[in-house]
Amino acid sequence: MSGSTIIFYLLAAITLVSAVLAVTTRMIFRAAIYLLFSLIGIAGIYFWLNYEFIAAVQIVVYVGGIVVLIIFSIFLTQQAGEQLPKQKMGRQLFSALAAFCGLALVMLQLAQHEFTGTGNKAVEPTVANIGYQMLGVDDNGYALPFEVVSILLLAALIGCIVIALKSKPEKA
Repeated sequence: MSGSTIIFYLLAAITLVSAVLAVTTRMIFRAAIYLLFSLIGIAGIYFWLNYEFIAAVQIVVYVGGIVVLIIFSIFLTQQAGEQLPKQKMGRQLFSALAAFCGLALVMLQLAQHEFTGTGNKAVEPTVANIGYQMLGVDDNGYALPFEVVSILLLAALIGCIVIALKSKPEKA
């Protein structure tokens, strides 16, 4: 086994273990930290694939923006040390069933899809080429998905503000 393979498996293990811990822990602050490590693991895989720009964007936008915003929201609501309520068994079973069905659908689509090679030369992953591919004026542009992602980030920001502004119920 080569060093490159070991690095990939290490990054994949960090990403997957952190992701599973993020959705299974009942401590909200720990869930945010596990999400942070999962996103850093994904950025590490991008670096490993020599996509430095995408890795930097992953770190700046998701690690530096979204996760920090989530952590500030947790601190502003003063619930950093509290445990989330234990979910009912029916909800846990439904979540596991939904995850299994999603995995089954992905595997079914992968089994039906035929991957073919192309004779076209690969596009260099430079900032100029990425910008042209994303926002190109011809039919190959991805301006609409780019704007949808920006709306998603705005919704996450508004959601964090709403969570932060909710007052804690006063104890009698």
